[in-house]
Amino acid sequence: MVKIRWNEEAIPDVEEIADYIAADSIAYAVMQTELFFDRVEILKKNLRSGPVVPELNDKNVRQLVEGNYRIIYEIKSNTLIEILCVIHGMRLLENHPTFKHKNS
Repeated sequence: MVKIRWNEEAIPDVEEIADYIAADSIAYAVMQTELFFDRVEILKKNLRSGPVVPELNDKNVRQLVEGNYRIIYEIKSNTLIEILCVIHGMRLLENHPTFKHKNS
């Protein structure tokens, strides 16, 4: 069975998105948060569900799209997926702290 692990930077991403949405609608913020967690469940059956992240061109770093957001994940092994970050689709990945240190 595949385990999905959310890293220490991905959870705050989801929280920030929820806080932003909650300024207009708490109900929608809760719904969007649930969609993120539900979306990654597909990875338990298919590790390579999403396409490779084009900015990184690493076959093990992929993304799922949920609405306007990108859920970036890394295939650590055949039994472990790590969610690296969740960002708005219009945001540049290179500006996210998770990837600044990896690509410097």
